[in-house]
Amino acid sequence: MKTNEHSSIITTRRAFLGQAGMAGLAMATAPAWADTVKLPLPGGPEERQITTAFPEKGPMILQRTRPPLLETPFEVFDRGVFTPNEQFFVRWHWAVIPNAVDVDQFRLAVRGHVEKPLSLSLKDIVDGLPRVELAAVNQCSGNSRGLFQPRVPGGQWLNGAMGNAKWTGVRLKDVLDRAGVKAGAVQVRFNGLDEPVVDGAPDFMKSLDIDHARDGEVMIAYAMNGRQMPLVNGFPLRLIVPGWYSTYWIKMLNDIEVLDKPDDNYWMKTAYLIPDTPHASVTPGQTGFKTVPINRMVPRSFVTNLKDGASVPAGASTLVRGIAFGGDTGVAKVELSPDGGKSWLVTTLGKDEGKYSFRQWQANITLADKGQHKLMVRCTNADGVAQPDQPNWNPGGFMRNLVETTTVMAA
Repeated sequence: MKTNEHSSIITTRRAFLGQAGMAGLAMATAPAWADTVKLPLPGGPEERQITTAFPEKGPMILQRTRPPLLETPFEVFDRGVFTPNEQFFVRWHWAVIPNAVDVDQFRLAVRGHVEKPLSLSLKDIVDGLPRVELAAVNQCSGNSRGLFQPRVPGGQWLNGAMGNAKWTGVRLKDVLDRAGVKAGAVQVRFNGLDEPVVDGAPDFMKSLDIDHARDGEVMIAYAMNGRQMPLVNGFPLRLIVPGWYSTYWIKMLNDIEVLDKPDDNYWMKTAYLIPDTPHASVTPGQTGFKTVPINRMVPRSFVTNLKDGASVPAGASTLVRGIAFGGDTGVAKVELSPDGGKSWLVTTLGKDEGKYSFRQWQANITLADKGQHKLMVRCTNADGVAQPDQPNWNPGGFMRNLVETTTVMAA
């Protein structure tokens, strides 16, 4: 995480505040279809619409309009390690989302088990605290859920419920220190401006243990990729929890509460639980297993320049490239198999943007024989954790990260 001194970035901060104040933040409600995309989901659907209905957003794969579930078209990931704001995936739990945010009236509350409760304006945060930058992957817990077999309920994502950005903001630790955390604090709970659709439904809130919240890496972002954050991605403030699944990355963050006991709200105690087993995996129909809240991400890697079924020249050199990330730590190596896992070669890694970022990789292969070939890609992270060769299964459809296969035809 990079830190910039206050004197060197005040102009940038003022420019950001001016930009935020002038920006149009209305959110679309009417659909606009640009095209459709084929989906290789075992349980369907076979295709989805591409929408351009959401301001500040380019073409996105539409799962649902309210609350918005927008998936990044996979070809976007071949264009670089940073996912453009306009095609960064979107996932909300409740449909009552503000269509606009008045930046002059907006306040972030810091309360609970603290010495001095705070009510911070956006200017207080942008101009009043040290700025930090961090590249980090934001990935939905259920990314690739649509590939689970047997099928499980929930958003049937392919592989595009993820994105990587360079986040700009302030350390959560600096905000908590300004409020003064009292002795005996156990967790910190985060809430945003979205609200349940019906009375009595559980407000979406998530918590981190106090030591995690104060580790200096968790941050509150007000910009992504050097620009204002799109409304549907969490404007004006979003919690960034590097290395952890995006269920903790609260959007439109407006309330921070320090707790002196464990959080037992629905979204911590009941929802987003995973089996406390290797790879969070159980047998379909299995019951009685211990569960824990979902937490750290696991390594993944993908081929991005070749689609399944692509044709490549037989007997000639073919460039294969893609992206990888180590989950909760950096990428140590990415290996490619041109023969369905019989042999593996170590690929060349691209620029390291930080241990929580996507990292590009590439390799040249020659497929001598005409016909079908299975390309497999495997990431091993800096802790020595490698992608498994078999898929996991759990009733939530969480944490899929098996070795991916892309079938190509040599002709």
